[in-house]
Amino acid sequence: MANRSLLSSCNNTLSLIFLFLIITISSSSSMAETDSSVPASVSAPIEEEATVHIVYTDRPQHEELEDYHIRTLSSVLGSEEAAKGALLYTYKHAACGFSAKLTPKQVEQLSKQPGVLQVVKDGTMRLHDSPAKLHTF
Repeated sequence: MANRSLLSSCNNTLSLIFLFLIITISSSSSMAETDSSVPASVSAPIEEEATVHIVYTDRPQHEELEDYHIRTLSSVLGSEEAAKGALLYTYKHAACGFSAKLTPKQVEQLSKQPGVLQVVKDGTMRLHDSPAKLHTF
């Protein structure tokens, strides 16, 4: 008798789980259909993704380097807080500049700022590690 009650309880639980799965799957597929039926012109604009860039600048004469970089970034990003959030590193020795996360539009605007020499997208470089790829002299 106890086995029959346990079996009935398990069947009820499995039925509820199965019903829940069916409802979840059908609602998610109907949501996908709804999203795909919205024309691209009506949907919200996609923000451009910010990527890391290295910005080479003139060396400031009467201002601390990091303050100068934040001021330069602020002119494009709109605020000192946004500039501090985007600034990743300040270069002080071999070159004068900084690295920051920027969108393509921000790169274009920053390139036009006085004192900005060049803006280069950061990338990973690989050294040749195979002797076959090295030049012989």
